[in-house]
Amino acid sequence: MGGLGLIPALAGAETAAAKRKLPMATIFKGEARFKAMVQKARDKEWAKLPIGERIVRFGKELEGLPYTNFTLEIDDRIESPSVNLNQLDCWTFFEQCLGLARMIGIPKDDYTPEDLLRQIEFTRYRAGMCSGNYLERIHYLAEWFFENDARGTCRHLTPTLPGATRINGRKVTEMTTLWKSYRYLRNDPELRPPMRELEKKVEKMPVYHIPKGQVAGIEPQLQSGDVIGIATKYNGAFCSHVGLIFRGEDGVARFMHASRNYKKVVVDESISGYLAEFSAHAGILVGRPLEVSETITDPSIYQANLAKLLG
Repeated sequence: MGGLGLIPALAGAETAAAKRKLPMATIFKGEARFKAMVQKARDKEWAKLPIGERIVRFGKELEGLPYTNFTLEIDDRIESPSVNLNQLDCWTFFEQCLGLARMIGIPKDDYTPEDLLRQIEFTRYRAGMCSGNYLERIHYLAEWFFENDARGTCRHLTPTLPGATRINGRKVTEMTTLWKSYRYLRNDPELRPPMRELEKKVEKMPVYHIPKGQVAGIEPQLQSGDVIGIATKYNGAFCSHVGLIFRGEDGVARFMHASRNYKKVVVDESISGYLAEFSAHAGILVGRPLEVSETITDPSIYQANLAKLLG
């Protein structure tokens, strides 16, 4: 794909594999499902589809898999990109669908688990790189939208949509308040003070949402594969959940997500209908995944973009 500039920051699967500090059995689960999905994508020529359609095709392949919380917490000390295609939480569901869709957008004779891990690394960590430090991971979804917009992987549409309203005065403290729930923070107390500093930075970000009462009005503008952050009305974080838009034959902008309530990956009702069921949901954030050819691998351009987005 033109414009990629296949440098180690994106395409160096062999280099990345050499630096992994955790065994493959720990960081990649579900290799048989991975191979089956990749083969289906080849047979059905999904690589020719727009990225949003590729994302939801993979999402449908994961439909029905069990929901399990904290699937990102895989070690006591060492942070690593990881994939679990056997059980998912809301973050790993949308992230792995995006990673698979991006992966097959890069023409290759054969795809390996390391190819998907590299895509996960590129979208999960600040600047797209993980050296083993837990604090390199993007822990709050609101920050994920800014980071991935700056790297050309997902355009953050929220501020441009009708009715967009900034969330002011939000306290972001979930990770440090609930540190006992997070394996790394529980086992390494020295991580907690710098985590609080990161939370303070997230608090200052210009985060907008579409209030739930206005979401039905923008549903016609949503596309399959759009990343939907569920904004919460409570302090602790800007978002409490995440999923994807899926438009099937009925044309409805449905919410596809790994659901704690259903305990599995589901294609739910319309996104506006879903929001109406939960009083804690304040609205949505919207990101539109971009084609792999739009990926930004130049660190200086990424940094300039991020500074501009953060104002």
